[in-house]
Amino acid sequence: MFLRNHWYVAALSAELETKPLSRQILGEHIAIYRTESGEAVALTDQCPHRGYPLSLGTVVGERLVCGYHGFTFDCSGTCVAVPGQDRIPGRADVRRYVLVEQGLWVWVWMGRGEPDVSLLPATPWLVDTLHWSAIGGVAKIDAGFEFLVDNLLDLSHETFLHNGSIGTPEVATTPIEVEVDDEDDVVRVYRHMNSVDCPPFYSRTTGLEGKVDRWQDIEYFPPGFYLLHARIAPVGQPPLPDGNDDHAFHMKIFYGLTPSAEGKVYDFWALARDFCVGDDDIDRFLEKMQVSVVQEDVDALNILQARANESVEMSEVSVKIDRGGLAARRVLAAMGETALRE
Repeated sequence: MFLRNHWYVAALSAELETKPLSRQILGEHIAIYRTESGEAVALTDQCPHRGYPLSLGTVVGERLVCGYHGFTFDCSGTCVAVPGQDRIPGRADVRRYVLVEQGLWVWVWMGRGEPDVSLLPATPWLVDTLHWSAIGGVAKIDAGFEFLVDNLLDLSHETFLHNGSIGTPEVATTPIEVEVDDEDDVVRVYRHMNSVDCPPFYSRTTGLEGKVDRWQDIEYFPPGFYLLHARIAPVGQPPLPDGNDDHAFHMKIFYGLTPSAEGKVYDFWALARDFCVGDDDIDRFLEKMQVSVVQEDVDALNILQARANESVEMSEVSVKIDRGGLAARRVLAAMGETALRE
């Protein structure tokens, strides 16, 4: 069951242009585009006339014209013109989805009725271009949403799956602490590593070599937003719990977990850093590295889903490193039960 009364990342801001983008989110087909004035719009990707995808239509000014028979819709989803007649059928309108742009990302409200703005995740680091540099991308994974949740809540896999970029032995061996905020439905996982090897992902960008203190503090806001506060500092000058540590290098690593359909999920990612701000070479290096890391995850999760599709009964064995993922499962299950009652 999809959790609908929530915000999900629908697209990268850079993806939106006057040529509509077709995207399936929570099983619903959505046409997303910019009008000629630059407004971001999302409408049901199906013309009510004969069901032709509106994403195959054409944006003319502030309107979207269906590419099959020319039914025309304004930004609210109201049908405003039908070829060959003045009268417009009362059932010719389509749903407009509410969008919010925050820096690199475009969020969509998938619930019915008015959106709950209080549930919109805060991503100030993607907007503050004076103090932070940010890059982003998206990957489509042919695996269930739950596989991606497990992957992101247990970073010990970095040691093995990403050992050429961000993984070092200590990521797997360092104990974690897990907290669950039941009131706000937030799962937090802390991994603080002291005097560990600096992986290439950070040594090539911060200039630090050899041993460093490295902190990974995860905040997962179910169902669709994940934020990793990553900090690197010289040995003997560890990061500080309150974040008031100018000697450390800070990176915010975001993931938008957006279910596409059953067994398929979009993996939106973004990196924001407070060092080497505005350095295009660092942008390109981090983007190349992150695309590689994400692809390694994609390949692994696709394999897990393929095995799951074989319907071979398998019992899971969970250990201490799984506590974050198991906590996330419990929160998601509780949210699902609440949604059913509503």
